[in-house]
Amino acid sequence: MWYAILLAGAIGLDQLLKWWVTSHLEVGQSAPLLPGVVQLTRLHNTGAAWSSFSGKTGLLAAVTVVLLAAVVYLVVKKIVRHPLGLSAAMLVLGGGIGNMIDRIFRGYVVDMFDLQFMDYPIFNLADIFVVMGVILGAVYYLWFYDKYDKRSGKEPGDDTAADSHK
Repeated sequence: MWYAILLAGAIGLDQLLKWWVTSHLEVGQSAPLLPGVVQLTRLHNTGAAWSSFSGKTGLLAAVTVVLLAAVVYLVVKKIVRHPLGLSAAMLVLGGGIGNMIDRIFRGYVVDMFDLQFMDYPIFNLADIFVVMGVILGAVYYLWFYDKYDKRSGKEPGDDTAADSHK
């Protein structure tokens, strides 16, 4: 249940913030959020990270669907079972779905976080969720997967693995 709430919350927060930005700011217009740190600047991104693949919405949507399907497969087939791994998967799915909604219904992704203390591309909440999910997924894989989720070559009731060592 927790994972469904995390997934729905990630998608909902992303879409709510994008709705607010598109309702209150014109394209290119900014509003202060944390002065000197970050402001909200409405940007329409037809590409991926750093506007790479601009104008290739169909290709980006297809790649996103494949990647999201891979994450769903890992969860549904219970390859990932540990809470940290599942949380990471829900964040990646939530962010991916949030940006996919934009690509399908708008033809572009709404970006808004504009860092003031460094030169960095404008990004959105879905991007943050994906990055957080990937980082948590790496931590999960490096420190928890082998201990909690990795399956041995032997399935219950399968004596062939034991017989091969005799």
